[in-house]
This record gives sequence, C-alpha cells and structure tokens, in this order.
Amino acid sequence: MITSIRKAAAAVCLVTAAGAAHAALAPLQNALITASYSGGGVLGNDHGYADEAGSNVSALDPLNTSAEFLTGDYLFAFDFSPSGTLTIYNNGAIPAGAYSASFDFGATLGAAITGFSVTDAGLTSGTPVLTIVDAHTIAIDLGAVAWNGDFNPLQAAITLQGPVAPVPEPATAWLMLAGLAGLAGLRSMRLPQRRR
Repeated sequence: MITSIRKAAAAVCLVTAAGAAHAALAPLQNALITASYSGGGVLGNDHGYADEAGSNVSALDPLNTSAEFLTGDYLFAFDFSPSGTLTIYNNGAIPAGAYSASFDFGATLGAAITGFSVTDAGLTSGTPVLTIVDAHTIAIDLGAVAWNGDFNPLQAAITLQGPVAPVPEPATAWLMLAGLAGLAGLRSMRLPQRRR
C-alpha cells in the first residue's frame, strides 16, 4: 500500500513538473516584429533581406541561425533570440552619426515589456540609449556607441512582465490538510503498538 502511495505521489510530481515546463515558453517564442530605422529602410529575414514592400516585418527565426533584420545601409544587423536577447552587430566601420531603431512586437507577445537593458557591451564603448516605448515596442539609439572594430556584438535583454501568482483557494488548504492527515493515519496503522 505504501509503495502505491509513493508511486502515485511521484506521478503527481512528474505531471506538475511537466506542466510547469510546458507553461514556461520563451518570452519572444512566437514574435512577429515590425522594425524601423532612422538611417533608411530595414530588410527582414522573412523577405530574404530584399529591399521590397513589407520587408520591415519579420517573424522570429525559429532556428535562431539568422539575424531578423539588416539595416538598408547595411551598417547593422539585429538578431533576436526566443529567450529575449537582442544582439546587434556592426557590419563594418560605423561613421559618426545618428542611428536609432525601433521594434514593435504588436500583440504577438504573451505579456507586456517591462525591461530592456544592456547585458554585454562586448568591445564597444559609449552608451546606447534603450527605451521601452510602450508595452510591445522598444527603441534603441546607437549614436553614442563606438564599435571598436568590425562585427562586434552588443547584447541587450528584453524582459516581459512575469506571470501573476495565483491566489490559493481556501479549498486547496483543506485538501492538503486532509491528505496529510490521511498519510499520518496510514503511518500510525503501520507502527507497532507498544504495551504498557
């Protein structure tokens, strides 16, 4: 009987863990991104980086093998990962100037954007200006960044609002107490009675 209870408890733990793992999708898992760039057009991966109408819209690369966007002047590449990391590469020497881009995820995010910060500046110096425009749009100003070489990555993390913790129902506590009482009862039945 105890073995059956242990097997049932293990099965409940496995089902709970599998459910929690399934519920934790990557923040940008199904993102469809609309980009804009101050230096001209944006060329999207979904359009083979062709300069054509609608090329500023691209889905997240599911294999994370290609950058989602190149700027029309070919100075920058923007690569998003499902985990919420944005990696920006310079494709050569960047002349002094004003360079800014924005990315709108629309309704494809599971929650609102609450954070946008540099996580690895790599070999770059200077400070990019990162802005959360609204719950689904970010902007980055790269005008003050010195890239110090070609193809240097600059990484930033996009954070989404976390899930709201559910409020436990009163019945849940009673069920747990009943289960503990049942286990205590089984244990007392198995213990040998002492004679006085």
